[in-house]
Amino acid sequence: MTYSVLKCFACGSEYNINRNKYTCDKCGNILDVFHYDMEYTTTKLKGVWKYKNLIHPSISNEKIITKGEGNTNLYNSSRISKYSGINNIYLKHEGENPTGSFKDRGMTVAVSEGMRLNFKKTLCASTGNTSAAAASYSAFAGIESYVMIPGKNISANKLFQAIAYGANIVDIDGDFDTAMADIKKTIEKRNDFYLLNSLNPWRIEGQKTIIYEIMEKLKPDFISFPAGNLGNTSAFGKALMDLKSLGVINEVPRLIAIQAEGAAPFYEYIKEKLENIIPVKAETIATAIKIGNPVNFKKAKRSIEFTNGIVEKVSDDQILEAKREIDRSGIGCEPASAAAVAGVKKLRESGILDRGDTVVSILTGNILKDVSIIPEYKSLKISDIL
Repeated sequence: MTYSVLKCFACGSEYNINRNKYTCDKCGNILDVFHYDMEYTTTKLKGVWKYKNLIHPSISNEKIITKGEGNTNLYNSSRISKYSGINNIYLKHEGENPTGSFKDRGMTVAVSEGMRLNFKKTLCASTGNTSAAAASYSAFAGIESYVMIPGKNISANKLFQAIAYGANIVDIDGDFDTAMADIKKTIEKRNDFYLLNSLNPWRIEGQKTIIYEIMEKLKPDFISFPAGNLGNTSAFGKALMDLKSLGVINEVPRLIAIQAEGAAPFYEYIKEKLENIIPVKAETIATAIKIGNPVNFKKAKRSIEFTNGIVEKVSDDQILEAKREIDRSGIGCEPASAAAVAGVKKLRESGILDRGDTVVSILTGNILKDVSIIPEYKSLKISDIL
């Protein structure tokens, strides 16, 4: 029978899942959720919770807080194929989740775990998508949410979501990394808040299901995605480790983590083979990945190493160009999402990817998440079309 523990991937220390401190007492690294005797079996539940036995087998169905997240579409567009130079490129659109981003997958698991542990308040730092998901799922669970937001570094659309769902907004004079530092101080001093950032390994468990869904339908050579705080990078490698160890797949697709040039500490960390990540002052129009000191870099490195993955960076101009093509294809996405396709195009042009490769690019957020960048357009008069 499957049972779960919190386990340090660095030193191997194990802790009971009833604990809500998610760093190792011995070495300080972020803990993983580890499932012993895991089996690849699905349930009759929908979306993310179809994979309950792979993400949180011990939670009772009554504690699950879900809004039907997951089961998002894969799109194939001739326009994106032509633009990227990849014949078989598919777009997995996480913007189709209830609050408009992939964060709902992690939040359904994390908030459900918070309910299992009987918390009445949740807390997160956010540049937008996390705050929207945290506020929505907390409200749906009937508990309070507190969101630390760097007021000058968030899309108004995302802030509106958090406010509309009733979150208590804590305005931070700084950026996301400042907010994360304040989160850590708060959690150390108080034990009545349940943490919902990707320091929480239950978030990672929910985000694994993106990979499960892809691999059920395709066997891609590469999977590309935008990389900010590196929660997805961590989750995707962990999901592929699951599938490989369980014998579900033989060949492991290579992960491609794409950062914005102005917020690329993980790119430098991997490229220069550094001992530790060097924080940067993040600057990019892609606010969802505008993070200069990502907390999950060690877990993310594990994912890149396991999959023989690639870390690349793209400019804001390349992101905007890719976004225009995705939008004009009728699919649409927020700016950060477009980095996934911009990176594929760059790697194809450099010869790292071949035209015949099968690639899945993950679009992490809905087009309406950030409308501050309005494309130029020409208006017509009625006489022009009569």
